Amino acid sequence: MKESILHYVWQHKLFTAHDLFTTDGEQVEVIDVGKYNTDAGPDFFNAKIKIGETLWAGNLEIHTHSSDWQKHNHHTDKAYDSVILHVVNAADGDVYRIDGERIPQMVLVYPKHIETNYEQLINDQKWIPCADQIGTIPSIFIQSWKNALLTERLEQKMQAIDNLLVEKNQHWEEAFYITLARNFGFGTNSQAFESLAKSLPLSALGKHKDNLFQLEALLFGQAGLLNEDAVDEYASKLKQEYDFLRAKFALEPMNATQWKLLRLRPDNFPHVRIAQFAALIHSSSKLFSKIVENPSIDYLRSVFVCEPSIYWQTHYLFTAQSSKSNKRLGARSINGILINTVVPFLFCYAHQKNIQELKDKALQLLETIPCEVNSVVTGWQKLGISTDSAYDSQALLQLKKHYCDEKKCLRCRIGHKVMTSK
Repeated sequence: MKESILHYVWQHKLFTAHDLFTTDGEQVEVIDVGKYNTDAGPDFFNAKIKIGETLWAGNLEIHTHSSDWQKHNHHTDKAYDSVILHVVNAADGDVYRIDGERIPQMVLVYPKHIETNYEQLINDQKWIPCADQIGTIPSIFIQSWKNALLTERLEQKMQAIDNLLVEKNQHWEEAFYITLARNFGFGTNSQAFESLAKSLPLSALGKHKDNLFQLEALLFGQAGLLNEDAVDEYASKLKQEYDFLRAKFALEPMNATQWKLLRLRPDNFPHVRIAQFAALIHSSSKLFSKIVENPSIDYLRSVFVCEPSIYWQTHYLFTAQSSKSNKRLGARSINGILINTVVPFLFCYAHQKNIQELKDKALQLLETIPCEVNSVVTGWQKLGISTDSAYDSQALLQLKKHYCDEKKCLRCRIGHKVMTSK
C-alpha cells in the first residue's frame, strides 16, 4: 500500500517541493514527473529532474525501501540503467546500476494526511469507501467525472465490439446481430443467447426472414428447445421444419441445459425472448444500417416493439396455455437494448468512421433514455447523487464496478478530492 501512495503522490505532484533532497544532501527540483508506466520497466518514463546544478532527463523508480531495488533484481536488469533518481519512503542502503555506478536517491516528503485519508478509505466497509465524504464534493465536479466515466465505459464496450468485428471479418450487421441477441438474454440468459446467435448465422435467418414460422423453427431448434418429445401440434410442426432447415444449413443445435428459468418472471422466460427475437428478425432487414441512418429515439423505440406470433401470446413455454397477452418488449426492456447494444454500436461505428455528429447523437440518446432501475443506481441515489438519465446511470455503474468495488480510490477523481482534503 505504501508504494501505491508514493506513486500517487509523485504522479499528482503532492510532495512538499521545498523539502526534496537526495540522501547526499543535494537539493532536488522536479521539473517533470514523467509519464506513469503501467507495463514492465521503471515506474515513470521521461522525467526531468534537477539535482544540485545538474539537469537530468530519464526514468524514475519508486520503492518503499531502498533495499527493494535489489530484492526486485533491478541491479541486474539493463532496463533500470536509465533510472536517474530512486524515490523511496525509507532509505536503508545505496542502489547501483549494472556497471556499479551509484544512483541518486531521495526520500519523498509529502503531507501525512494523504496517507491517513487513504487508509481510512481502504479500510472503510461502507457501500462505497467515501460514503461519508461524497456529500461534500461539489456536484459540478461529480458531473465532470461522470462524463469521463461514461466515455471510459463506452470505450470498454467498443473494445468488445472491435474484437467481435475482427472475428466476423468486419461484418457490422453480423456483429450487431450477435450483440443484440446477447442482450435479449437480459443478464440471466445472455451467454446462452450469444451462443445461439454465434451458432446460427444471420445469413441463414436472412434467407427465411419473410416467414416467421421458419424463423421460429430455426431459433427454437438451434436453441435445443425442440429436442424433447413434441408437447403440442405447434411444437411438432416447428421440430419438423427445423429438422429440414438443420440439414439444409448443416446446423448443430445447442444443449438446452444452457438456458435458465429458475427465479425468472414468466415474461423473461427464454422461450418468450426467442419468440420476440424471431419477430424482430422478421420485421427488420439490415437493421444496423437503418439505425445508423436514423438514430432518433422515436424510430429506435418503434423498431424494437416486436410482437411474437399468436401461439406465444397464450404461452410462456411449450406447455399449457396461459391468459392472453401480446408479450411485446416492454419499455424498460427496449431501453436496456438501446443502452447496451444500440448506443455502443453507434459510438463504435462513429469512432471508426470518424463521424463526430453520430458519436454526439449516441451520447444524446443516453441523455434521452430514463435512468436504469437497479440496486447500484438506488445506492447512488441514497447518497444524494443525481441520476437523471441513462447517461448518469451508465457512468455511475462504471464508477461502482471499476473503482469503488475494487477500492481504486487512487485512480478516482472523487477519491483524489477526499485524500487531499485536510
